[in-house]
Amino acid sequence: MDEQALLGLNPNADARYRQRAMAYFEQLKESQDAWEVCAEALAKGIYNDDHVKFFCFQVLEHQIKYRHAGLSAVQQQLIRETLMKWLQCQLMNSQPEKPFIRNKAAQVFALTFVMEYVTLWPKFFFDILSLVGLNPHGVDIYLRTLMAIDAEVVDRDILHSPETRRNTLIKDTMREQCIPNLVESWFQILQAYQQSHPELTCQCLEVVGAYVSWIDLNLIANDRFVNLLLSHMSVEELREEACDCLFEIVNKGMDPVDKTKLVESLCQVLQSAGFFNVEQEEDVDFLAKFSRLVNGMGQSLVLSWTKLVKAGNVKVAADTLQAVEAKVPLLLQLLVHEDDDISANIVGFCYDYLHVLKQLPQLTDQQKANIEAIMLAVMKKLTYDDEYNFENEGEDEAMFVEYRKQLKMLLDRLAQVSPELLLEAVRRVFTNTMQNWQTALFMEVEVAIRLLYMLGEALPASHGAHFSGDTAKTSALQDMMRTLVSCGVSGYQHTSVSLEFFETVVRYDKFFIVEPQHIPNVLMAFLDQRGLRHSSPKVRSRVAYLFSRFVKTLQQLRFLLISFITSISDFQENGFPALLTSDDQLFMFETAGVLIVNGESPAERKQALMRSLLTPLMDAFRLLLAKLPQETEEERQAALADCLSHAVGFASRTSKAFSNKQTVKQCGCTEVYRDCLQAFLPALSCPVQRGPLRSSVRSFLHRMIICLEEEVLPFIPAASEHMLKDCEAKDLQEFIPLISQITAKFKRQVSPFLQQVFMPLVLAIFEVLARPAEDNDQAAALEKQMLRRSYFCFIQTIASSGMNEVMANQGAENIERVVFTIIQGAVDFPDPIAQKTCFIILSKLVELWGGKDGMVGFPDFIYKHIVPACFLAPLKPTFDLTDAQTVLTLSECALTLKIIHLKRGPEFIQFLQQEYLPSLQVSPEIAQELCQVLQQPDVKVLKTYIKVRADERDSSLILKNVILCHVPPSCYEGQ
Repeated sequence: MDEQALLGLNPNADARYRQRAMAYFEQLKESQDAWEVCAEALAKGIYNDDHVKFFCFQVLEHQIKYRHAGLSAVQQQLIRETLMKWLQCQLMNSQPEKPFIRNKAAQVFALTFVMEYVTLWPKFFFDILSLVGLNPHGVDIYLRTLMAIDAEVVDRDILHSPETRRNTLIKDTMREQCIPNLVESWFQILQAYQQSHPELTCQCLEVVGAYVSWIDLNLIANDRFVNLLLSHMSVEELREEACDCLFEIVNKGMDPVDKTKLVESLCQVLQSAGFFNVEQEEDVDFLAKFSRLVNGMGQSLVLSWTKLVKAGNVKVAADTLQAVEAKVPLLLQLLVHEDDDISANIVGFCYDYLHVLKQLPQLTDQQKANIEAIMLAVMKKLTYDDEYNFENEGEDEAMFVEYRKQLKMLLDRLAQVSPELLLEAVRRVFTNTMQNWQTALFMEVEVAIRLLYMLGEALPASHGAHFSGDTAKTSALQDMMRTLVSCGVSGYQHTSVSLEFFETVVRYDKFFIVEPQHIPNVLMAFLDQRGLRHSSPKVRSRVAYLFSRFVKTLQQLRFLLISFITSISDFQENGFPALLTSDDQLFMFETAGVLIVNGESPAERKQALMRSLLTPLMDAFRLLLAKLPQETEEERQAALADCLSHAVGFASRTSKAFSNKQTVKQCGCTEVYRDCLQAFLPALSCPVQRGPLRSSVRSFLHRMIICLEEEVLPFIPAASEHMLKDCEAKDLQEFIPLISQITAKFKRQVSPFLQQVFMPLVLAIFEVLARPAEDNDQAAALEKQMLRRSYFCFIQTIASSGMNEVMANQGAENIERVVFTIIQGAVDFPDPIAQKTCFIILSKLVELWGGKDGMVGFPDFIYKHIVPACFLAPLKPTFDLTDAQTVLTLSECALTLKIIHLKRGPEFIQFLQQEYLPSLQVSPEIAQELCQVLQQPDVKVLKTYIKVRADERDSSLILKNVILCHVPPSCYEGQ
């Protein structure tokens, strides 16, 4: 072997040696016989270096995996001998190989087995077993190999679809030939090593668990095996793996009667052995495994009961249900256990048991007691513990949140089984806690409110929506809500309680429609130190959002208006750290807007209120904009630009309050927003921090186009002029949707402006696209691709908006230049999204200008350039018909040909038959066929035909190697 190259296998080797090692690896992999030196090195144990051994196994693995069929019979025999000789060496070594080498060896053994077992090496297992006997090193490799075979052939978590038939054949052959022998070997290993080598015993238990799903269960589920497993349950090092093994046995698919017998016999033995005494067990890791086992047994019994009920086997079903009920005391012990992992592992059985109860026509007293016990357990387990870190939530906290979601599922199921019992239980807990909230622990108060919150989703609508206002029918929910908002618990000093209070108030906002007398107290809680001025930023942030939701629901908050608008400035910077982040302040301004717009005041009053809300923003904006160019520090510039962007964002957010029923005009606020535009637009010409300023003003313009209608139009020309100066690809890409929005909304109203701005915009795009970029600059390439798409979308908007004159009045040379870029986009760029848009544009232009009274010279252009584009595009090697977007492009391409035929008629058919198709060396028969399809009235016929022909790209319709029509040079070079 190349000793120099092997030096590069060391993780600490320098790059040169590592590169050489990689090259050597590729050489050995690809060679017909060079890999044999690796086989020899493994068989003779030539190298002691672990990395070299691993390397040799990797080379061998590649041969077996990818080249096995091409190896000669001698070479295949060499691999078998190598593996057996290497295994023999392991039996004689005093020290085993490192685990990573043993794992790799097991993978190679497993791969060889998969390739050769049925045909070339039927005695695979017998050869290995006779060699290793009960030698611990050999047994270790044997067990690892069995797990590797499971991964290759059986493991349901690994996708095996291409090899399903092969794997089925392997399993069938193993069942016929060797499974009893393997099971016997497992029993011998478990018996021999349970005291001396616990790690081997655990490995063997894992193997049994993996294989039991597809072998004859009687080989495992018998007295000697189960007794052995139960003895392992009492050994500290083995008990967890023994639990997992029993779980796999219980999980095996079986006839429901047999499954019930198996589970019941196993339960009996476990109970007799004292395993059901959960309180006395201190090992939580074991209990988590045991809980999973009990969960498996319980779910298996429920499944058996379901199958028996469906089959109409009433007597056996009743016995099975009795068996399920007998496990409920154990279920409850595990569900209520203080360790959440133990509790979480039994939730599945608990959920399924409740589902059984839901299906019963009538519940016994014991079943009702079980339901109540589960409710109490869920309520207890929902409670936070002392260690929960609310300020810095980590992995443990995330796990508890997930666990709470599981408990919520149980609560929802409890509500389906017995809504009355659940409502009464929650009411009892809630009322007791609220009576003593001042002295109660935070977690007790939080969970009491949380339960009230969860009822909203858990209970049927008839309960959840029962805020009827009829005192004779006052619901439990209404009582609890009244208690919540009047008992003073909103002042509890803990973030979890504060958050739960506001979440619940907003969930049950309909309560305040029935009992509006509570609104002032709740609003005070929202606005003072309990809510928006809370000491915790987390609470303030969430409350800002919840408050906006609350206000939108309850439109009768008119009296709040003035005080809220006056106090909104408290939440802004004003030289101090802001109480709310800028994102949270957005909700505040939206809320203020909603209050103003939906108020019952006359339009003049609404205008005055909106002005009082927005004037401070405009004043601050002008002041900061004047300071910005004078700042020399980039960090300070960025901070000022941030403040300016936020001011624009806040003003923009207030406009979300308007609707079709309450427009800006109807509310008398047009002038206020026009003033905002005049205040904000100068930022477009600011020489520093152009990116963020342009972005925020552009977003504001988008909103104003929607809200101000034609009142916005006078501002557009100047804004456009500023935005087109010194722009980058991203600026243009973001500007085009604005122009497209104006075009689509105002159409002919903006035609003169569009005619004026069209070529400057197009030229700015060409200039940016033509800028050279480095070959490997993927970000720049993507920006250009997105800009190109935006450009084509812009042309499509113009072409589709019925404003023919916008492009028609640009002069012949400019029109030609633009249309050539569309041809180029349709053919030259491997971007199906852009290509599809280009063909849509070409169709539209043919429709507009391609008729008898169309644009002068355009029919010539159709024949010279548009028709060839329709044939050239599908020819490109990048035209990938497995891609959905490309198929849509092909469809648009067909449509373009169809529209040309509609506009030019027989002249087009004649052109194809006599000029164009013969120039492509297409046979007259095929040309005739295509022309007949083109003349069919249904365009679908043509689309299907072209797709079939494109799929057969080498057909005589379109020949790849013919000289096709000339396409003009790029109109924007350097792309």
